[in-house]
Amino acid sequence: MPQTTAEQMRRWTGPALFSFGFRPFFLLAGLWATCAMILWIGMLAGGITLPTRFDPVTWHVHEFLFGYLSAVIAGFLLTAVPNWTGRLPVVGWPLAWLSSLWILGRLVVALSVLLPETVVAIVDSAFLFAMWALTLREIIAGKKWGNLPVVVIVAILIVANLVFHFEAAQYGSASQGYGVRIGLSAVLVLVMLIGGKITPSFTRNWLVKHGDTVMPTPPMQRFDKATLVASIVTLAIWTVASQNSGVGAALIGLGVLHSLRLVRWKGHRTLHDPLVWVLHAAYAFLPLGAFVNGMSILHPAFMSQAAALHIWTAGAIGLMTLGVMTRASLGHSGRRLQVGLGTTALYVAIIASTFLRLAADVFSTLRMPLLEASALFWIIGFGGFAVIYGRLLMTPKLGPTPK
Repeated sequence: MPQTTAEQMRRWTGPALFSFGFRPFFLLAGLWATCAMILWIGMLAGGITLPTRFDPVTWHVHEFLFGYLSAVIAGFLLTAVPNWTGRLPVVGWPLAWLSSLWILGRLVVALSVLLPETVVAIVDSAFLFAMWALTLREIIAGKKWGNLPVVVIVAILIVANLVFHFEAAQYGSASQGYGVRIGLSAVLVLVMLIGGKITPSFTRNWLVKHGDTVMPTPPMQRFDKATLVASIVTLAIWTVASQNSGVGAALIGLGVLHSLRLVRWKGHRTLHDPLVWVLHAAYAFLPLGAFVNGMSILHPAFMSQAAALHIWTAGAIGLMTLGVMTRASLGHSGRRLQVGLGTTALYVAIIASTFLRLAADVFSTLRMPLLEASALFWIIGFGGFAVIYGRLLMTPKLGPTPK
């Protein structure tokens, strides 16, 4: 007789951390986002030197784009795919093995000066490849063809990571190369897809629960699909021609489209619930990033592209992933979908970190103190997540999952 997901989880008698996919990977993501930032600031200050082939900026970019984010994506997919397909989740020792493979990737990059470059690239990419193969197998077995775009995005991330390693080996730095833009574009599309589905859906649920009669526009209407197509085309061109003035203008147009998409979701009516408004706030960084990145191309004196990209990486991606991790950790652990000042402070910390990073570029005489302040708020946000949610992630589930 086939097992249910709940029965599969109950059969596991080992550590609760390996009873569901979100548990180890969300915890690892929070811990690594914190530790990697501490190491990065230590590198900037000259007090820390890692035995890595990557220069400090290249290492910093890689470990957040392909290190931290790969853990978050794994936690999301290992939790969502069983719901999509109706098949059993990966639990127990296979999940522990996947977690170890992710950790191994972080180690080989940090110690890459001791290893052949090809070995580092292959081992570091092995985790993403394993997640791609696992997700593809489950979607094919469950015949859920509508979820194949996620498999394509993970495949693009694998290619981006390999390109990143190649550029670092050939040119000594890859922090502003094609690999970064390919990977970042793929993750931004993932935010547009997943964020564009859950944000209006969770908003509608909250408004209905509180008796509001004004509802958000349902997800993935014709306007949404047109915006996604325009986004994919624009980001693809930006990937290969990031300095082109036409691309700058297109990014500003993209900002308009995503602003209109966001307004249709009625986020201003959910300000009493941090678990909902954080998704709107995170998505707002997507059009803001498009505006500022477009302006940085058209008027380079306005702001450096490196700083402008942090609106997307720290704001849109950092805040969206934190919002998803907190909500999923509560819901799938059997806790009420309700947070207090502690979790709200985590969200505010990441928002502050993003704007302080931009301020560091604007106020050049205060650059280092502002960078350190930005890093501190980032550490508060993700270190706080590890502290507040770490025990929950290592504790068995309580009762049924809240709706």
